[in-house]
Amino acid sequence: MTVSYTLKVANARFGGFSKLLFRWKGSIYKLLYKEFLVFISLYSVFSVVYRHALNGDQKRMFEKVAKYCNQYINLIPIAFVLGFYVNLIVNRWWGQYTNIPLPDQLMCVVSSTVHGADERGRLLRRTLMRYANLSSVLILRSVSTRVLKRFPTMDHIVDAGFMTREELKKYESLASDFNKYWIPCVWFTNQAAQARRDGRVRDDIALKLLIEELNKYRAKCSMLFHYDWISVPLVYTQVVTIAVYSFFAACLIGRQFLEGNGVEGNNQEKNLDVYVPVFTLLQFFFYAGWLKVAEQIINPFGEDDDDFETNRLIDRNLQVSLLSVDDMYQNLPPMLKDKYWDEQMALPPYTVATAAETLKPSFMGSTFDMRIDGDPDQHQQVAATPNLPRARTPMLSRFLPSPAIGMKNLMGRGPRNPLVRLRGEGSPNNVHYSEIDQDYRIDEEENTEDEKESRASEPPTPKVASRVPRRLEASEKQKKMEQPKPIPILITVEEPSEESIEQDPGQ
Repeated sequence: MTVSYTLKVANARFGGFSKLLFRWKGSIYKLLYKEFLVFISLYSVFSVVYRHALNGDQKRMFEKVAKYCNQYINLIPIAFVLGFYVNLIVNRWWGQYTNIPLPDQLMCVVSSTVHGADERGRLLRRTLMRYANLSSVLILRSVSTRVLKRFPTMDHIVDAGFMTREELKKYESLASDFNKYWIPCVWFTNQAAQARRDGRVRDDIALKLLIEELNKYRAKCSMLFHYDWISVPLVYTQVVTIAVYSFFAACLIGRQFLEGNGVEGNNQEKNLDVYVPVFTLLQFFFYAGWLKVAEQIINPFGEDDDDFETNRLIDRNLQVSLLSVDDMYQNLPPMLKDKYWDEQMALPPYTVATAAETLKPSFMGSTFDMRIDGDPDQHQQVAATPNLPRARTPMLSRFLPSPAIGMKNLMGRGPRNPLVRLRGEGSPNNVHYSEIDQDYRIDEEENTEDEKESRASEPPTPKVASRVPRRLEASEKQKKMEQPKPIPILITVEEPSEESIEQDPGQ
């Protein structure tokens, strides 16, 4: 029977797990106490023999062996090997649990797609669900010792009502060397197809849904069979077992108290003789207990305390499946207006024990608690930036307070404004452009990744190869710097008004 302690750990409190340490059923004490007693007994035997049965030379030899064992015992990777193995076993255990076939989805589909309130319709629905439950009983009987003890022969399955005598004859007449748990699933599909031909299943979509749910149910039965067939490789289990046993076999001698009668022992201080190796026993409790946990859950279809209750599961599945397709078919309560029919907001009542939960506001999102600047100028809406040519600014201007300060401004050339300015009241035609001399364009220093990426995104422009030497190119730039600076010309384009168009229609 599965040991459940979920209610005991529903709330985290002081000493919550400590109270679970005193439980016996399903505990590590019940699982490990025999091995623990054997280890203590063997350790005590070696200790008594060393202290009282050996002479001086024999004690010195025993001390050498003990020191050798204690020195090289850590070469056994017990923590790594055992931890990885237990992790594999736990994942396998959870996979077997999730693949236990449950008829809940299938029974809902059968109840909604197989129609007929007469005796024929009732018989059809109950037969379909009986076939599904028979398939799960056959596979659980193949993998679970509890179910096999309950149904040792096929006659016991017939007596339990999962199969009729005629069906047993059909089942046994089909010769196969493999497990025949899938035969009831084939009976299910044939009966569903016959129900479609008889009109019990109204359309092909309903039949398709019915077959798909059955295939999901059959797939879980198949996975249980494969979990039972394909075990964890035996070599891995043997490696882990040998690692644990050899580690603690070395501990029986290596962790003994030594009197120090050897040559090296005379120059050393004597250790505290506590007679009971507390930390060695704790180490045995943890590592050997870890191995016993893996041993218990590697096959959860046995009869351990925490193995699956397969017999109770069979009873539950048969009862709820037949109830859903028979007594509950078209047996619906009348539709009435709910309690909150005339209310705008539905709010179920709370008890006195849970009324404090209403004082806490509901969660609206993490940004609802963010403080926003109270400056009203920051909340005004502005139009999106137009798609203008990208302003080319030198590298130094990006780190200075004013964008008008660049490398050439620091050299005495004065500020230049290469940007296009937009003026107007929102009309795209009422725009003023300032003519920019190409000689006064600020050279861009393409030294950053952002500039390179922006250049790569722009359409390529044809370039003319220039073979001018660098010195000559520099002299040309200096000549341009010495030339007089032309005055920028401001060109204003005004949008023509309707009156001017009416007065001069010929233009």
